[in-house]
Amino acid sequence: RMVAAVAAKLGLACVLVQENWVDYSDAVYDRVGNIMMSRLMGADVRLVDQGFDIGFRRSWEEALEDVRKRGGKPYAIPAGASDHELGGLGYVGFAEEVRRQEAELGFKFDYIVVCAVTGSTQAGMVVGFAADGRANRVIGIDASATPDQTRAQILRIARRTADLVGLQRPITDSDVVLDTRYAYPAYGLPSAETNEAIRLCARLEGMMT
Repeated sequence: RMVAAVAAKLGLACVLVQENWVDYSDAVYDRVGNIMMSRLMGADVRLVDQGFDIGFRRSWEEALEDVRKRGGKPYAIPAGASDHELGGLGYVGFAEEVRRQEAELGFKFDYIVVCAVTGSTQAGMVVGFAADGRANRVIGIDASATPDQTRAQILRIARRTADLVGLQRPITDSDVVLDTRYAYPAYGLPSAETNEAIRLCARLEGMMT
């Protein structure tokens, strides 16, 4: 939806490959939420039922080739805008912004906790906070249920991002902290504990998540 929004604002055509990552059947899945918003903003939404995978898919390559065949010049953005040359830079900027706020507030946060699936959010934060020795204080909560693949992608994006920004030290395996206790039963499907936490929050705080 964010890619569709930017394309609409800039007057660009937009092709979105919407992979069905969640193993859940819903009669209105393709007519609500992000898919509906993307269509409202003029995107050509292509639904692909190939299951969950944060890597590059054949469907993505086919969409790029289709644009070329129709005389277009595609700018390719992978899932989550993550495994892209510039994918981690935004959250390096996040770390810089947090440091400015910490200076204004007069304290430092002990940890930064972030959801991790396609990897660029945590990767950018790892690089950004490595500048002041806090890379391993960024705690990723795995939501992919494929933690080995996610960890490898975070590390790859972080190392590439570190090269781009000229970080003065290498990114190591120990810089990537990924908590794998919560991503079950599968990507996008809530556990019984998650459902109970949602109910508890709603009943005690009047807040829905």
